[in-house]
Amino acid sequence: MSAPLSPAPSSPLPAGRRLTWPWFLVVVVAYLAILQGLGALIGVDRGDGNSQFPTTESVVRNGVIPIGLSVLFGAAVVTWLGWWREVLHYQVPVRRWVRFVPVSMLVVAVLAVNYPNLADQPLSLVLALVAMTALVGIGEELMFRGIGVQVFKRAGYSEGKVALWSSVVFGIVHVSNAFGEGAQAILQAVIVSTSGYFFYLCLRVGGVLLLPMLVHGLWDFSLVSNTVGPDPKTSPGMILPILLQIALIVLVVVKRRTIEPAAQAGTTAAPAAKHAAGS
Repeated sequence: MSAPLSPAPSSPLPAGRRLTWPWFLVVVVAYLAILQGLGALIGVDRGDGNSQFPTTESVVRNGVIPIGLSVLFGAAVVTWLGWWREVLHYQVPVRRWVRFVPVSMLVVAVLAVNYPNLADQPLSLVLALVAMTALVGIGEELMFRGIGVQVFKRAGYSEGKVALWSSVVFGIVHVSNAFGEGAQAILQAVIVSTSGYFFYLCLRVGGVLLLPMLVHGLWDFSLVSNTVGPDPKTSPGMILPILLQIALIVLVVVKRRTIEPAAQAGTTAAPAAKHAAGS
């Protein structure tokens, strides 16, 4: 006599409050309002030169303070949602070759830092730059690879779509820079979307949000090191992040079907094979 069929166990409900993707976009708008609005209120004039941050004061008032408050906002949202465990730990494995993404980005970021330009600046400016770019890494990763990834994951999207839509929103957010940088911000948004995808892969590789935070912060530090001080000189090393970005885009496009571990594909075939063996 065969045993009665038992119902399949249901997957546990995710912990914390629910946040749909339209409401996530509202959260992102509020996040932008803090960055852009507060930056406009307390920011200082950068002058007419080619420097993005000519003085320590400009780094602190245009960057550290508004970005720091955006980090606090993101942390408050995660606390209200009750998602800290899931946001900080994302245990979704990938193939070993994907480790090349964070490793190469960290190496290139270190090589691309404009050390001569930083050596010409006051120590206070360099320390302020370190603080600002660290806050960028923490804040943007918390918002997009933390909250954003969880929003799309909990909505039932596949990992590919989670990566896609969290990266697209990340890129669109940078269109807001058009208020200060003009039409080139559109191109920047496209490039940033690909960077967002690479940071997502860093999250998958490390399994913790700390890794993309570290990669993101150091990556931005290397780029911004070329635009600080009253008369910055761009380093030839700036070509390295551009070349790596292109190389990673090509690599991911070519190997996009081999990002997920082979075991996952095998699990879908296992039930069918077991059924065939028992027939």
